[in-house]
Amino acid sequence: MSKKVAFYTLGCKLNFSETSTIARSFEQEGFERVDFDQSADIFVINTCSVTENADKRFKTIVKQAQKSNADAFIIGIGCYAQLKPEELAAVNGVDLVLGATEKFKVTDYLNDLSKNDFGEVHSCEIDEADFYVGSYSIGDRTRAFLKVQDGCDYKCTYCTIPLARGISRSDELDNVLKNAAEIAQQGIKEIVLTGVNIGDYGKGEFGNKRHEHTFLEMVQALDQVEGIERLRISSIEPNLLKNETIDFVAQSDTFVPHFHIPLQSGSNTLLKLMRRRYMRELYVNRVEQIKSVMPDACIGVDVIVGFPGETDELFLETYNFLNELPISYLHVFTFSERENTPAAEMDGVVPIKIRKKRSKMLRGLSVKKRRAFYESQLGKTKTVLFESENKEGYIHGFTENYVKIKYPWNPHLCNTLQNVKLAKIDEDGMVKIELNEMAHVVEE
Repeated sequence: MSKKVAFYTLGCKLNFSETSTIARSFEQEGFERVDFDQSADIFVINTCSVTENADKRFKTIVKQAQKSNADAFIIGIGCYAQLKPEELAAVNGVDLVLGATEKFKVTDYLNDLSKNDFGEVHSCEIDEADFYVGSYSIGDRTRAFLKVQDGCDYKCTYCTIPLARGISRSDELDNVLKNAAEIAQQGIKEIVLTGVNIGDYGKGEFGNKRHEHTFLEMVQALDQVEGIERLRISSIEPNLLKNETIDFVAQSDTFVPHFHIPLQSGSNTLLKLMRRRYMRELYVNRVEQIKSVMPDACIGVDVIVGFPGETDELFLETYNFLNELPISYLHVFTFSERENTPAAEMDGVVPIKIRKKRSKMLRGLSVKKRRAFYESQLGKTKTVLFESENKEGYIHGFTENYVKIKYPWNPHLCNTLQNVKLAKIDEDGMVKIELNEMAHVVEE
């Protein structure tokens, strides 16, 4: 009887794409994949280390796996596994910890599944993480995450990602296109492009440091792939999102009008301390350019609160900057000190209580911004990609410009694209719709 394996993913879209690829390698070796809440012989937990909370959650998930099967073989992989392998290995119940390059060969380490008193560690020096492993997620969601790039050469003072994932390197363009075509053949309607710093695409494409292709060239090539209904660009640095790319997305039938652009701070003083590669003026330019060619575009923003040196005045500078920009929502991160980063040693530490208060203020602003964006879309006709889950009698989905909608459950709508009219905002903040033509599927 084949052994069962279950997976749990913490963190970003990139982690989801890598988990999915690693899961397929298990299936090719004859393992049966089951849900994480079922009993399995092996549990694989793909970790994140962007926030302190992700570190703590790992222990909780290990306990969850042990409840399902006390004798299960538990493996930790991912960013936290690369940064602090010994810490992970010391967690009660963990048998194996694999670093940044080893995780893609996980089945090579499974000759002996007997439980260990202390987790075994196989973790390379991060300088050795200089080759590229392509991956994409299918079967887990309505949309697929396609990894096109890994690692980062930026030296932001708060970030451990370069320590966890190594230097910037890219998939070969031919392979990106091949993976996209494979996804399209599975009947998946939307692909989200993902990576650590995707705007840097093309660097290290054939193992060299120079750019073989640009991000725009990849976008233009993907636009030609047959069978893909929608392409969505995930988080991209403002200095790498060129106006030419924005203009191309505006006239593309496949790329959707949705951008997620990290800001981190609306204060130039703090942007310099963070070693970001732009000033706030460039950010304004990008937002204005998007809105001038795509008035209905959705723009999401990452922002960090409580960075060392963030006075009340500098925080209000960020708050007012965001309040005045025509953006659609915020992802708010409360600054947490990470080992081996310059920011952890900086003066001007902001008390935790104040960090939390500022975080709450920006989350409130995000709710206001999203509501205003949704209101601006009411009465318009958009295309919704419906998801496949029955959530308390409703089916959910997203428009091309990332308005979240709900509609009474109808299994025939799952994974279909429908023309809809955005009718009104519900009490839960989602938009109720009217289907223009019931069960009319937008044809391939």
